[in-house]
Amino acid sequence: EGRAKYNTYKKHGDTDIYKGLTFWSPNVNIFRDPRWGRGHETYGEDPYLTGELGKAYVEGLQGDGEYLKAAACAKHFAVHSGPEALRHKFDAKATKKDMYETYLPAFEKLAKVEAVMGAYNRTNGEPCCGSPALQKILRTDWGFEGHFVSDCWALRDFHTQHMVTDTAEESAALAIKNGCDVNCGNTYLHLLRALEQGLITEEDLTRSAERLFTTRYLLGLFDKTEYDEIGLDKVECKEHLKLADEVTAKSVVLLKNDGILPLNRKKLKAVGVVGPNANSRAALIGNYHGTSSRYITVLEGIQDALGEDVRVYYSEGSHLYKEKVENLSAGPDRISEALAVADYSDVLIVCLGLDESLEGEEGDTGNSYASGDKLDLLLPESQRKLLTAMVETGKPVILINMTGSAMDLRYAQKHCAAVLQAWYPGARGGRVIADLLLGELSPSGKLPVTFYQDTESLPAFEDYSMEGRTYRYIKEEPLYPFGYGLTYGDIRMQSVTLEGKTVEAGSTVEVAENGFTEVEVFVENRGEKAAEEVVQVYIHAEESENATPHGKLCGFERVALEAGEKKLVTVLLDKDALTVVNEEGERLVEGKRFAVSAGFGQPDKRTAELTGKECICFSVNIA
Repeated sequence: EGRAKYNTYKKHGDTDIYKGLTFWSPNVNIFRDPRWGRGHETYGEDPYLTGELGKAYVEGLQGDGEYLKAAACAKHFAVHSGPEALRHKFDAKATKKDMYETYLPAFEKLAKVEAVMGAYNRTNGEPCCGSPALQKILRTDWGFEGHFVSDCWALRDFHTQHMVTDTAEESAALAIKNGCDVNCGNTYLHLLRALEQGLITEEDLTRSAERLFTTRYLLGLFDKTEYDEIGLDKVECKEHLKLADEVTAKSVVLLKNDGILPLNRKKLKAVGVVGPNANSRAALIGNYHGTSSRYITVLEGIQDALGEDVRVYYSEGSHLYKEKVENLSAGPDRISEALAVADYSDVLIVCLGLDESLEGEEGDTGNSYASGDKLDLLLPESQRKLLTAMVETGKPVILINMTGSAMDLRYAQKHCAAVLQAWYPGARGGRVIADLLLGELSPSGKLPVTFYQDTESLPAFEDYSMEGRTYRYIKEEPLYPFGYGLTYGDIRMQSVTLEGKTVEAGSTVEVAENGFTEVEVFVENRGEKAAEEVVQVYIHAEESENATPHGKLCGFERVALEAGEKKLVTVLLDKDALTVVNEEGERLVEGKRFAVSAGFGQPDKRTAELTGKECICFSVNIA
């Protein structure tokens, strides 16, 4: 679709900004803290998962033809994940262990991407868009050959915020000498004066120009390509819309279900749809988005799915974050309407959460008091009051939480009949959510982030140490663990095979010195409907003092099963599955004994409690 729009604009003589073929995505920063407003642009808190999904994204975007279909850009290099309010002057300090264990692996896996964008902040004292240390890692250690671009106006921060230079000329010189080829902003307007002042050489300019023209050649901008005839008819075509629906369906996470879902439409007479995100287009699309020709909200999706056979009542219920919807009203002015809806409904579908006005990038949101970040994990007070009022009616409540990040859902977990994490489900996501509620589809998404009980146990937002953060280092029991998610079907783990041998739970397996590269899992759907699951393998180096406190995700595979179907699933493992990272940032294998688990989530107590299913856990000894 990007090529289609480029071709169409170019045909009409429009080559303006945002209409080219260099796409500044994917964001492969680690979502280390749930308060970060831009976390929903990322792939979550795990470096392996982030690297795998980011790599697939880049390969899909750039294509496998003679020319690049588009040029992807891995961002923001390197240690970047808030706070948004401080990013222009912040120094993110990270140990070598945290750098090479958490913050850098995804970027290394994407080293063949055509472009890399630097972050606003400093990392260990050096501004990321002018860092000799980061450039050495990127170009010398990893062999990156593409071009490097600054985040927008990040070079200006060198002399106005970070204070590592005194003038714009010095900032331009520091950046281009340290590998920054494109300046998003206007600091490179000072390059000629930097050259005249002897701060840079013509060779510096030539090096960057060659990199940039190489990208243009690789995109086929000076030749005819196989992509030149892609037209606007490909945008929102039937095939693409179907794929978008599939993405939404696979991303929604069912967090709780007391048996109310899927809803039986034959028994429904009236449904109440309540909440500020129920009929919100903004809650569909997140903080970076295009413009769709059609939007289907959750309310509209439910109305369309139920047709005329079931009455659908609606109330906004509350403002997204203000006390009241109408400024002249005395107080919460939509609660009574929501209560009236409850009176007439068999079940209440309550749609709460956030949107881009409350979480997102600094400067792009209405959340000025926190610059796009969250101050805590609570839903706005207006929504908490609404949810309490709906629960207290005694009618069964299904909560649909539409946020890009982890929230404090302890009240909902205790009092609601079902809880779905819908994220920002896309322009037509409401239709898919309706299908999930009604059992036309089965939820199969897994959490790519930890849902904490609250922020009390988390380190300070500004602290980039991984201690106490994410599933690998968490100290408290989470509300919902990383990797967790329910389905409607009853899919079970039957057995595990390693190196051709069936492995019993609790047993120890001896393998050759070169270790193992895959785990085979036999699964069965004992349910009455087709469903999907995600088999996950976690490994913990038991004899290493450098291992993370909890095992790490090393492989995953999605599997679709018809009712009663059995399948053998092969899970390929990360090449670094058996390694740890020491305090010097060195990746190595330590010890010969490893704890391995295969299941539909982590091998932790909380996941077992929520799912009612145990992982198959065993030990592996390396000869």
